[in-house]
Amino acid sequence: MTDFYRRKLPHWQPEGVMYFITFRLANSLPLHVIQELKEWRERERKAIHVKFSGAQLRDELYKLDKKYFGHFDSWLDHCVEESPRWLAEEKVAQIVADELHALDGERYRLIAYCLMSNHGHVVIDTAEHSFKPAHIGVTAPYPLTDTLKLLKGRTARRCNQALGRDGKFWHHESYDHVIRDQGEYERIVWYVMNNPVKAGLVENWEDWKFTYVSRM
Repeated sequence: MTDFYRRKLPHWQPEGVMYFITFRLANSLPLHVIQELKEWRERERKAIHVKFSGAQLRDELYKLDKKYFGHFDSWLDHCVEESPRWLAEEKVAQIVADELHALDGERYRLIAYCLMSNHGHVVIDTAEHSFKPAHIGVTAPYPLTDTLKLLKGRTARRCNQALGRDGKFWHHESYDHVIRDQGEYERIVWYVMNNPVKAGLVENWEDWKFTYVSRM
């Protein structure tokens, strides 16, 4: 599996800015969990700032960011039964998948994604794309934020229509992480592809309909 995956990786472009992004449904995590995670991260950040400086400080904060995501993603999996599970509906997941592909080449190069029942992971390369803000307002100067606003805005209404519901569909915040090197790139793409296997939903990542990896 690992050998197959490594051979099929899309091209690594080290001069580019690549992002690993996780977005989730509204109310997919209890408020007390979110608060506990934020308080834990803030305590750790303060301790790191006391102990380190310069390049070491940046490295330790980077490690903390990855630990935070690990806890965050584990809670999303842990809370799946109590969480809204709208992306488990094939027609809803297909709307999101179609929009991820529609923005490929317009706002980013799409490398990989996986849509789970209450959240999604995506890896994109933004280096070759000059952004024209899709919205006039506070997100316009921030290309990634503006792109996520565009993605969520386009999908939320259609997903709600497909479900026959009203109200907030996505949580307003997303987790994003800049991919720094080849090793991290490989680990993250494999993490995204392997999500349904880790969750016990399929035996092979290729069998999950809403997992995608570019063959470029």
